[in-house]
Amino acid sequence: MLESLGALTGSPWIYAVVALSVLLDVFLPVLPSGVLVITTATAAAGSSAVADAAGKVSHVAHVPQEVPSLLVLMVCAAVASVIGDFVMYRLAWRGGDRLARAIARSRRLTTAQERLGASLTGGGILVVIARFVPAGRSVVSLSAGAAHRKMKEFLPWSALAAVAWTGYSVGLGYFGGQWLGSSWFGIAVSVLALFAAGTVAAYIVRRPADRRDGGRAQVPASAV
Repeated sequence: MLESLGALTGSPWIYAVVALSVLLDVFLPVLPSGVLVITTATAAAGSSAVADAAGKVSHVAHVPQEVPSLLVLMVCAAVASVIGDFVMYRLAWRGGDRLARAIARSRRLTTAQERLGASLTGGGILVVIARFVPAGRSVVSLSAGAAHRKMKEFLPWSALAAVAWTGYSVGLGYFGGQWLGSSWFGIAVSVLALFAAGTVAAYIVRRPADRRDGGRAQVPASAV
């Protein structure tokens, strides 16, 4: 039931569209890159189901070849995610004093920058969790570059975050398509699951800051 997207998902161009969307998502968080990844994976699930059914009916039946490859989809999305993070990181690194002043005026960016430094020192898990938060990827990459964090501290965690997010999104689309059918309902349920993960990730990211503010009154004073 994805006729409107069948031509695109059945074409090799879908990988370029997904990669471009994921790459630009760090600059324009409103881009529906997650929805696009899920939709493509759902189409792959539907196409593989049709191919299996055709094979059972007749061993000589022609099986359509325009089935999106989940492996290629994951590689394209993950690589594009890392490249986008790196570009944002480098642009923020070169932003200089003007960017530092802009961050200082934003409470959200200032807090993210402080927490990012502590997280990278302790393992960088915040980078992975923030990848699931809407616009979290943008804030983390911007803050890491503006704070002149070392690339070896940031980029490996960015790659891990890209693999985790891509694997989760592709898994939602594929298994949602297998269980609920290659339909708009299946896509909607998978997208809701992605948003649910973002909500949980946002709660995890904010929770330590709330505790620190409540338990250490001197931290906000030193940050000002």
